[in-house]
Amino acid sequence: MKTVLNFFIHYAPLIYILLAIGLVFGIRRLLRARVETREAIYGLEREIAHNHTSQAITAITLVGFLAIAEFVLIVFLVPSLPALAQLSTPTLNAFAVPTGTLSSEMIGTLTSMPPGLTPTVQQSGCIPGLINISSPKAGDEIRGSVKLKGDANIPNFGFYKYEFAPLGSDTWSTIEANRTPIQDGELGLWDTSTVDQGDYQLRLVVTDNKGNEMPACVISVRIKTP
Repeated sequence: MKTVLNFFIHYAPLIYILLAIGLVFGIRRLLRARVETREAIYGLEREIAHNHTSQAITAITLVGFLAIAEFVLIVFLVPSLPALAQLSTPTLNAFAVPTGTLSSEMIGTLTSMPPGLTPTVQQSGCIPGLINISSPKAGDEIRGSVKLKGDANIPNFGFYKYEFAPLGSDTWSTIEANRTPIQDGELGLWDTSTVDQGDYQLRLVVTDNKGNEMPACVISVRIKTP
């Protein structure tokens, strides 16, 4: 299901072009069929001309139906079902902090860290009052069913979703989505019992009513088994 939706979303321009070409051919076939009908003299010729007309009308109707279906999918279905429209595909984080050259002091600090501990980016892109996760806090250890609190309340609000990914990965999985703006309240729940123990990124993504996705609020958390 997700693969099919992903195809129709990403290849929408090409689909519209192919449908437009099909519509042009259907109209040309219909015009020729009408000329055949006017010029037909014998009964058999009229029957063939009528068949050509019916075929052309059927083709035009089919193309129109497919165009309407694609339009409804992109404009109405995808925004109303963000968890389906926004699939778990590798995402380029344009707001990630670029990696620079490490100083000798930093290298010494990293090499002296105990095994199993890795430096993590605790929080980025969060704006209190607009796009923010206030609970859990960055760096918290969480387990079981966790109540997420914060803000998802931008001008021209459309919907928000929250997602998770293993630390260091750009493959995000959507947990839940909602079309109601939230101001310093409960964003939703996250059942971490279905996720393996380890370090994860949790992000809140807010989209306006025109489909523009705002920079995400990202925090790092550690999931512990109950």
